[in-house]
Amino acid sequence: MSDNVTWQAYQKSPSVVLSDLPPLSLWLTGLSGSGKSSLAQALYTELITVKRHIIILDGDNIRHGLCKDLGFSADDRSENIRRVAEVAKLFNETGITVICAFISPFQSDRLLAKQIIGNAYKEIYIKCSLAECQKRDPKGLYKKVDAGLIRNFTGIDSPYETPTTPDIVVDTEQLSIEEAIQLISIELLGKS
Repeated sequence: MSDNVTWQAYQKSPSVVLSDLPPLSLWLTGLSGSGKSSLAQALYTELITVKRHIIILDGDNIRHGLCKDLGFSADDRSENIRRVAEVAKLFNETGITVICAFISPFQSDRLLAKQIIGNAYKEIYIKCSLAECQKRDPKGLYKKVDAGLIRNFTGIDSPYETPTTPDIVVDTEQLSIEEAIQLISIELLGKS
């Protein structure tokens, strides 16, 4: 970074802060097909009811723009997560809660995201077995892997490091979306 770049702090507008709840970065991590995107949308709907400004940062959507120059090597995956964490932090600083739905397979990258975002970072491990994710295969990606069309796919020929200390574990093989949202609301948002 250049020595000529200075961080500019901005004051939050009272109209942006709709509740006395602090903004969060809810980091959903798990295998492809585990339910991250479905839970992100359901969380969005739930958080609107408690009058939060909120945005979803989704892995595929981010790769259409901000990270379209990145591939799927370990270094590119790390840079993808670093960029997303920086964006989430900027949103949090303006009072906006962010739902980050990213495979984010490496523990070191999730730890970096937590360092960048700070106390607003809440890690939610979307637990689902590889066999169930392959069965669901909502985007047809596992079929492409089986056909040899995709390489370096997380959980198959690229590792997924299970979170060691997530703030919450949501087992999507055992819980419905409604039950998962209730669990997250109680555990992380203090809402029952």
